Amino acid sequence: MRIAQLANFIGPASGGMKTAIHALGEGYVAAGCERLLVIPGPVDSRATTPAGDVVQLRAPRVGGGYRLIVEPWRVTDVLEAWGPTSVELSDKLTLLPVARWARRSGVGSVLFSHERLSDMFAKRTGLDTTSKVSIALLNRVLVRSFDTVVVTSGYAEDEFTRAAARADCRMVRVPLGVDLETFCPAPVRSDGPLRLTHFGRLSREKSPHLAVRTAVELHRRGVAVHLDVYGDGPHLAELVDLASGAPVTFHGFIDGRRDLAGHIAAADVSLSVCPSETFGLAVLEALACGTPVVTAERGGARELVDATSGAWAAPDPASLADAVLEVAGRPVEARRRGARARAELFPWSATIDSMLGVHEDVTRDTRVLRRA
Repeated sequence: MRIAQLANFIGPASGGMKTAIHALGEGYVAAGCERLLVIPGPVDSRATTPAGDVVQLRAPRVGGGYRLIVEPWRVTDVLEAWGPTSVELSDKLTLLPVARWARRSGVGSVLFSHERLSDMFAKRTGLDTTSKVSIALLNRVLVRSFDTVVVTSGYAEDEFTRAAARADCRMVRVPLGVDLETFCPAPVRSDGPLRLTHFGRLSREKSPHLAVRTAVELHRRGVAVHLDVYGDGPHLAELVDLASGAPVTFHGFIDGRRDLAGHIAAADVSLSVCPSETFGLAVLEALACGTPVVTAERGGARELVDATSGAWAAPDPASLADAVLEVAGRPVEARRRGARARAELFPWSATIDSMLGVHEDVTRDTRVLRRA
């Protein structure tokens, strides 16, 4: 198979998406596939790597250091020259013409849906009900444009279920994986305050404000606590003001994944509290480090946490603070062992095998249609 991965809206802090694309690409090549990755960047370039060819297309900045390919015909030019048997897109808007090109060209198409448009739009704009009709319409267009839609959780699947059924579009749920070697447990200290951690992009759609407010609530109750925040983003200044007077330290972006893993493993509890997270790669990374997770009672992250690996609560500071204290009250070894065991259910190898099956199916189906 010749698999082309197309990733748009890439920036310095799009860690989860980059991690998934990188892991899948390496897996495709290891399985004997040819792989092409197309991404936006400051200039046009092409490179050959052990994980396949990487084509970077010149694209403008759209805020926060992110770049966005706004000329989809340049992508199809690259694809026509390379000749994929299937394409995998993680962009629902600007690269939609590529899916139409794939259908005209007899190439299988896969939408890798990594976020719910309804939640993303509401978080970034503050609007909710006014967007529902237009998002439902877009989802109907998407399921009619792609051969298969891949979602990472039941929460993410809900947005497409009705539209996909009406369009007879195949939907496949493929949970993401975690690097169990890089993210691994480490010895922990037995004294000092309750150590909390939150890591990820500091933007509203990731709910870092709720994590900080949870730490502030615990401090207000007189709990000896300290929250370490790893990451950068447009709302850093707001979060610093919000944490004023509370024991919260903002460390900025940690580039080295092993360094980040060490910091996570040193915490007692990780806060991944976004109620609109469609999967929660940060949840798995914390669990792999043996650090239990407290999350919101709804969303994709909730599906990753069970009673042995953390807890969940309503997405408000008081409820989440109660959940943190409940987890912290468990025996240390039991909660750390439960966290690691939960993460071990999600190796990248399982994700890669499932995605290879998806690409095999769409490639076979398009071949059948071409012969018909």
